[in-house]
Amino acid sequence: MNKKNLILIAVGVLMLVIGFFCLASGPADNPVSLTVAPIILSIAYLVIIPLGILWSGKKEEKK
Repeated sequence: MNKKNLILIAVGVLMLVIGFFCLASGPADNPVSLTVAPIILSIAYLVIIPLGILWSGKKEEKK
């Protein structure tokens, strides 16, 4: 894992924290809790974190 992978994973974890904070804020019928938080959590779990784990970037040729 290189620096870019760790940055992507850190962004994913930050998005998870923001998503769970939005999910916990306000009453149950709050539009932020019902729409924004699940979208943020889905993007973090399904796109950002797997991208950080699987992305290898450019491969350098060994001489």
